[in-house]
Amino acid sequence: MSTDIVSEAFQALLGNDPGRIAAVFTKDAEWLSPPGNATAVALDAPHHMVGREAIARFFTEDLPRLFTRDVGAVLHGSHTDGQRVTVEATVTATLPEGSHYANEYCFVFELRDGLIHRVREHTDTARGHRLVFGGLSR
Repeated sequence: MSTDIVSEAFQALLGNDPGRIAAVFTKDAEWLSPPGNATAVALDAPHHMVGREAIARFFTEDLPRLFTRDVGAVLHGSHTDGQRVTVEATVTATLPEGSHYANEYCFVFELRDGLIHRVREHTDTARGHRLVFGGLSR
């Protein structure tokens, strides 16, 4: 079932195991985040990753520099048409200076041959910038 590979992906991404992460993506997988999002800016990382190794490296080496501990995702719901799975989630973490990060996301997973071929990530980028770089409301 298409939602199984997405559930497995969330577990792998939260588990910080590059082999397990790579195993749920096609070799030429892509992960597309909003340009200029706070995570990419803070880490000087790309918002568009290509290849399962690049995706695994980002989640196991880069992201832990910003989301230092207590990384989690609460899935609120999903919808699938068989080759695409859309998931609403709240992503939480502790940032390097100890503040709490919590932002809403919508992920669109496009599948190919039973694996994830493309992820389109949508989030509140203004809130992300306030949480990561400071601002009036958190």
